[in-house]
Amino acid sequence: MSEPRGEGTPGLTHFAHGQAQMVDVTGKAATVRTAQAEAWVRLPPESRAALDAGRHPKGDPLSVAQLAGILGSKRTADLVLLCHPIPVTGVEVSVTLEAPGVHIVALARTHAPTGVEMEALTAVSVAALNVYDMLKATSKAIEISGVRLLAKTGGKSGDYLAAASPAGPGGAI
Repeated sequence: MSEPRGEGTPGLTHFAHGQAQMVDVTGKAATVRTAQAEAWVRLPPESRAALDAGRHPKGDPLSVAQLAGILGSKRTADLVLLCHPIPVTGVEVSVTLEAPGVHIVALARTHAPTGVEMEALTAVSVAALNVYDMLKATSKAIEISGVRLLAKTGGKSGDYLAAASPAGPGGAI
């Protein structure tokens, strides 16, 4: 039996008295919430050359990654064990080729009693994995990095905006 939020280990809402628990959000009001996340896929020169030249036998990695990210956001509760299944009311995934590699940004929206951060983070992670899968024949040195929450709105904890990252275009990933 789970205990009310806030009891057990201070600050750890998914862990109480040595046991994992799914936080009970029954009494929380459904509100509009958004979350934006990003990821980077660093491409070694041979992978970048293949992508630029259109030499990818499995299809267009950027289009596949965009669709995979959208699907990934909708399947988050199947992948993150204590994540609530929530209605993802909207998700946009942008997959762009930039100087350091492939930049993936996802914006997820919901009207629910809990946040949508995990859905945005899952979207960019799944999209990045699909870029890797589509280009792995060109190099095994492809790197996925910089997965992070950029912003969130709504909910009890309020809004969040991440500080600028050196992982942006031209920066270190």
